[in-house]
Amino acid sequence: MAAKKKAKKEVLVVGSKVKAYIKSKKLMCAGDLMEGLSEKVYSCIDEAIVRTKNNKRSTIRPHDL
Repeated sequence: MAAKKKAKKEVLVVGSKVKAYIKSKKLMCAGDLMEGLSEKVYSCIDEAIVRTKNNKRSTIRPHDL
């Protein structure tokens, strides 16, 4: 049986801004960096959601990150 493909998530970062920042540091970025960075952002947000719910709130705050 073939492995099921994960549904591709929407990229949450502004690629041009990230690339400009990296370029300002005299580095280059790989073509798939935005997808990897976006996965990190999803993970961070998911953890903040759990923390927010555990604290019986409905608003995610900076300290939840």
